[in-house]
Amino acid sequence: MIITLRDDKKEFPQGSTPAEIARSISDGLFRASLVAKVNDKVVGMYEPITEDATVEFLTFDTEEGKKAYRHSCSHVLAQAVKRIYPTVKVAIGPAIENGFYYDFDFITPINTDSVPAIEAEMKKIIKENIPIVREEVSRDYALNFFAEQGEIYKVELIQDLPEDATITMYRQGDFVDLCAGPHIPSTGYIKAFKLTSIAGAYWRGDEHNKVLTRVYGTAFNNKTALQEYLQAMEEAKQRDHNKLGREMGIFMTEESIGQGLPLLMPKGAKLFQILNRFVEDEEERRGYVRTKTPYMAKSDLYKISGHWDHYQDGMFIFGDEEKDKEVFALRPMTCPFQYMIYKNGLKSYRDLPIRYGETSTLFRNEASGEMHGLIRVRQFTISEGHLVCTPSQLEQEFKGCLDLAMYMLKTVGLDGDVSYRFSKWDPNNTAKYINDPAKWEHAEAEMQKILDNIGLKYSIGIDEAAFYGPKLDIQIRNVYGKEDTLITIQVDMFLSERFDMTYVDENGEKVYPYIIHRTSIGCYERTMALLIEKYKGAFPVWMAPEQVRVMSLTDRTENEANAIRDQLRYAGIRAESDVRSEKIGYKIRAAQLDKIPYMLIIGDKEKEAGVVAVRSRKDGDLGTMTYEEFLQKIKKEVDDKVL
Repeated sequence: MIITLRDDKKEFPQGSTPAEIARSISDGLFRASLVAKVNDKVVGMYEPITEDATVEFLTFDTEEGKKAYRHSCSHVLAQAVKRIYPTVKVAIGPAIENGFYYDFDFITPINTDSVPAIEAEMKKIIKENIPIVREEVSRDYALNFFAEQGEIYKVELIQDLPEDATITMYRQGDFVDLCAGPHIPSTGYIKAFKLTSIAGAYWRGDEHNKVLTRVYGTAFNNKTALQEYLQAMEEAKQRDHNKLGREMGIFMTEESIGQGLPLLMPKGAKLFQILNRFVEDEEERRGYVRTKTPYMAKSDLYKISGHWDHYQDGMFIFGDEEKDKEVFALRPMTCPFQYMIYKNGLKSYRDLPIRYGETSTLFRNEASGEMHGLIRVRQFTISEGHLVCTPSQLEQEFKGCLDLAMYMLKTVGLDGDVSYRFSKWDPNNTAKYINDPAKWEHAEAEMQKILDNIGLKYSIGIDEAAFYGPKLDIQIRNVYGKEDTLITIQVDMFLSERFDMTYVDENGEKVYPYIIHRTSIGCYERTMALLIEKYKGAFPVWMAPEQVRVMSLTDRTENEANAIRDQLRYAGIRAESDVRSEKIGYKIRAAQLDKIPYMLIIGDKEKEAGVVAVRSRKDGDLGTMTYEEFLQKIKKEVDDKVL
């Protein structure tokens, strides 16, 4: 058979494996190759090739190589756990970004004290250099094998596979796992790993199922890379908004209130207000008109929009359709409400575009395992907007939405941290969407043309669209590298017809407009979380909840300190005073811990000279200034939104 390599074509006996082909080229390539890509399918190094093929060898430097390496680490973890705890039942163990995990059902739960013994056993398995061997088996064989082992989770997984599915098991010495693979050739290929944490996780992510024990780990192809990653993760822990935000008194949670329902404390509420005012003022400058709509509505409204059919599981619903005359639901988004405002009165093409904006509090019934600090919550607030426009206005309005979003990101300092995804529907998963292929094709073609005309660099996400249209997702990662959507801009060609929203065009005909759904700064809670992590709580002056702290050096200057605080407040600067009978060093350290941008110190000398001693969080002692000089300095930083 003919094997096409990157720079050459060679003939090999039928049934040759990627390992044999790699060894024939060089020992270095053979040792570095973890898996191979044969005709665009990633396979193990010892899977026979039976026909002409294009072969690419995948090392740890490739995403596929990393995935196979880390997936194999999860199998080593499972084997080690089974050796130490023979009664444990194993569930699933995939590779994830930067690492791997495995879910276990222990009779007696383990904790972090158990980790050293598990790691030691893993190292032993790696040293044994056990081959990882793929076996293709029948459905009945797999069911009987795992049933005899008492592996109830594997049995359930097999039962859920399609009848015609190819079932493979991977044998690793005394450990056998149900797995699609591929894997690295043997355990000895693993050079550096570390177990990082233990957590609870619902079986198959369903909160109605049993909570299993999830053991997380990470793995790299050398100890230096592993150490660098672990150091980065240690830094991430220090920036983690869930830790830092609580320590700084920005937000808190309370078990009696519920998961995913954070409480914004005074500092957090002030940060929210600062961002909210910034957004609303900027939107008004760009021609948005504001609405204020109810937090709930009858199910009738959501049936028109399609949320009742496509989003009901994510909604909080009050009442039973079979028993109650009226069933209500908290709103998961604001669009249907603003559409009703649009419908109040006949519209002409001369009235368009109309740009509706609302600071919208929304409610989504997130699974309990998905909640995390301010990143993913059940009640949240977004800078929501809907633009109603003619087809000829669509591109210009979409560009305006993107320009606004990019301006917001740049102003808060997140512009360098985002990526863009063009999210499309999946025609093979029509139950998730309004099923009108022709309209989807038209909407996606229009959106792609706009994105390409803008010259935006984007990835494509299939099956990531909203149920009513394609969207541009502006993606961002938190300190741990987990990606979330921050801002969306969506093109909708469906809902105007569903709501019978029309305008009179140039020919006097009633026609349906196009709609753009968008956020400008996204979900405020999520944005706040990212800003806490970005700045490690040391916010730029313009968005700091407390911008200045005025300190008295002695009791004799207490009145002056409070007077300057009041003057600053009157000038629009967020100021507090510290006139406690404490040493000035103590007060400065307290302000530094609170990450206050500026400290003003007033002692007898400053009082007599009519000046203040200025300290900067960033630059230290700035010397003395008059009150007016300092006010001019800080107001310029605030007005220019200096980062």
